Amino acid sequence: MESEYLLECDHYQLGGMKMNKIQTFNELHSSEEILFLGNAWDLLSALTLEKAGFKAIGTTSWGIANSLGYADGELIDFDRHLEIIKNIAQNVKVPVSADIEAGYGEDSQTIVDHVLRTADAGAAGINIEDSLKKQNGLKELSVHSDLLSRIRTALENHGYKDFYINARTDTYLQKQSPLLETIERANAYVESGASGIFVPGLMADDEIKEITMNVNAPLNVMSLPGLTNGSKLKELGVRRFSFGNALSDKIIAYLERNAVKLVEAMDTAHLYEN
Repeated sequence: MESEYLLECDHYQLGGMKMNKIQTFNELHSSEEILFLGNAWDLLSALTLEKAGFKAIGTTSWGIANSLGYADGELIDFDRHLEIIKNIAQNVKVPVSADIEAGYGEDSQTIVDHVLRTADAGAAGINIEDSLKKQNGLKELSVHSDLLSRIRTALENHGYKDFYINARTDTYLQKQSPLLETIERANAYVESGASGIFVPGLMADDEIKEITMNVNAPLNVMSLPGLTNGSKLKELGVRRFSFGNALSDKIIAYLERNAVKLVEAMDTAHLYEN
């Protein structure tokens, strides 16, 4: 009897911690400062980013795939991906947003189940995109909006009120003159339950302003060459700024350079240089 009581207490305590992180994560999107998200691909990178002072961690599906020897694009098993997300979420004190690409499923119910499992793993939010995975193009607006609505309903029914759904639209990666469609999709996604909008590839100041003025939800943009200054982005109305796979790519490149140098020189002296 006592052991059942303790298990029940642990369950409620864990649930409370999850909800606190969800609440904190939402609040970070409405604070005076822009939310600068540190993108991690394993526990070590997540702990390092947390120690450096990042107030929230976002996983990078690209970086996770690379760390396992794969290209990005849902080529790894979802369970394997989720285990890394869970390991990060349960070992850092800051909120974690999980990049689950398009949801790792061919049908809505599978994707909804994957989102619920991600929430159960301790994530405070997700990124979920509207790109098709087995062909070029974007999902039909109505289809993706319906999916987002199903996700939001399922989350609320399972006790995950205000779980952060960052709806990523890939209009700027796949379309010519994408501004108007981006605004249309963004508004539809917000009406369907999205908490925020993520537009990778968006760079122009005037278009960033146009979107922030016409979409009533926090805008997340991703760092690119020429789009690097969080303070400037804040002035344009951006609420969230992330660097995606840029840091993991930098670390991999550093590793490759040093590995080649070791083989060529047969000397380890450079490993001890400051």
